[in-house]
Amino acid sequence: LACGEEVPCFALTGPDAGSDAGAMPDVGTVEKAMFEGEEVLGIRLNWNKRYITLAPVATLVGLAFHLYDPEKLLGKTADIGITVALIPADVAGVTTGHRHNPLYIPFQNGPTQGENVFIPLSFVVGGAEYVGQGWRMLMESLAAGRSISLPALSCGTGKLASRVASAYTRVREQFGIPIGRFEGVSERLAHVVISTYTVNAVRKLSARAVDLGERPSVLSAIAKYNTTETMRRVINDTMDVLGGKGIIAGPKNLLAHIYMSIPIGITVEGANILTRSMIVFGQGAIRCNPYILAEIEGINHPDKKQGLKRFDKALFAHLFSLGLGIIRAKRFAWLGFIPSATPAQTKLSSCYHQINRLSALFSIVADLSMVILGGKLKQKESISGRLADALSGLYQASAVLKLYADRHEPEEEKQTAQAAVSVELTRVEQALDGVLRNYPHPWIAVLLRLMVLPFGTKRHAVSDETLHAISKRVMANGGLRAALIEGTYLPDAPDEPLQQLEQALQATLISAPILDKLKAKYGRSAVKAAALKETTTQALADGVMSEQEQQQIELWLGLRDQVVAVDDFDAVENNHE
Repeated sequence: LACGEEVPCFALTGPDAGSDAGAMPDVGTVEKAMFEGEEVLGIRLNWNKRYITLAPVATLVGLAFHLYDPEKLLGKTADIGITVALIPADVAGVTTGHRHNPLYIPFQNGPTQGENVFIPLSFVVGGAEYVGQGWRMLMESLAAGRSISLPALSCGTGKLASRVASAYTRVREQFGIPIGRFEGVSERLAHVVISTYTVNAVRKLSARAVDLGERPSVLSAIAKYNTTETMRRVINDTMDVLGGKGIIAGPKNLLAHIYMSIPIGITVEGANILTRSMIVFGQGAIRCNPYILAEIEGINHPDKKQGLKRFDKALFAHLFSLGLGIIRAKRFAWLGFIPSATPAQTKLSSCYHQINRLSALFSIVADLSMVILGGKLKQKESISGRLADALSGLYQASAVLKLYADRHEPEEEKQTAQAAVSVELTRVEQALDGVLRNYPHPWIAVLLRLMVLPFGTKRHAVSDETLHAISKRVMANGGLRAALIEGTYLPDAPDEPLQQLEQALQATLISAPILDKLKAKYGRSAVKAAALKETTTQALADGVMSEQEQQQIELWLGLRDQVVAVDDFDAVENNHE
């Protein structure tokens, strides 16, 4: 696998087991049978899986199935549970179906089936000792994948969108000025910049956790859900600012296929609706609380006396922590203006303080909700989803501050980092307010509001002034844009659309002072497209501009025309397509 001699696929999802993966009907039965000329203890398998990435070209099928041992040949229970095995695709009975077509995006995806397939126990991941431990393997595998692949995909998409949007809105002109200077377009461009900065921060922090050997199931779910949803908004905003160019498919359209493929990232590895409403806070409530897991383990301990001791110890510690949390929440809710601990010599100390404040408020709402609602909280998916939004916002705001600190807090990125934190923390506060407005017990909601939001919500959306300043800065092609597009591929060939766009941006920035000079001399209408050639000829004759400057304007016009152009096809080719 490491050197590429084998191509693997991971077969989990089937027609009857999507989000409810634990209900998979794919089964294996422990028995003795012949394999490669000798009788061995193994598993007889039948399965039907679909949506499996790499299945059409896989040489090795990673299969999740429910294992039974009716004769107890392994000496365990008859119902062993979910198990994972690695099965060569050429084993008798294994069938690879035709390819799926995931929204015309060219990656291999398809079904795999197995009928009456026999494998030795050595094919089980970990061998016979690890039968029945497949669910943990699945969760750990998904945690690593959610932390790496989808945040990386979303970040790459955001970086490309930022590159395209920041250049195109500076190059493309209407009414004699760049479209990026219109406030409506400027606002969308700023949101693309802020969102991309946030996704990059989440990507780096989440991948770092995996690098350190963690299997962060909760944080990976936060990363997957939020980065793919952000990718959707970023592409939609970028398509809007591209206007007509964005909706004409062809080689000159850099985003059409990405736009088409957005639902793939939203759906795979746990659909986002499920991830938000059940996984982020549903798992996080247990895994992130330092006492609840210990309480559950105490209740389920085989030695009742020992279990009661552990439960009591965890419960009293939990109640003490809850009391301290209530005091802390009241302090931040009623006296939030008092500074809290922040890193020394940071430019964004107020952001750290607001994270401290909202973390305290979120903690007490989440903790008391688990105590008050108990098991019903899992069924209150709207409440759980809002708590997931609050937890997500706190994590993403923290990731942004870490990225900004790791980059030594450059001044060019300060406004963007500050805006990104503000967006996330506003989301946290709105989510908490939404929980309280929809709490199933109104009188408890009143008490909670007095503890956490006695004066209502305080945070507001990022100001128009800030948004326009960010868009202006990124169109100037300075340090902020360099940070946003860092690591993206730029083709060298001069006929590549992305290279043409970059060249047009450079030519536009160089030509801007020359055009300003012409405007001052001949008026704004003289530099519009219809009159510009005549104006440059006159300016050259009047000595207002040099031949070199005229050549620069001609270069800019040629590159601008290439960028604005869209693809067209003859009728026969278009019908074929």
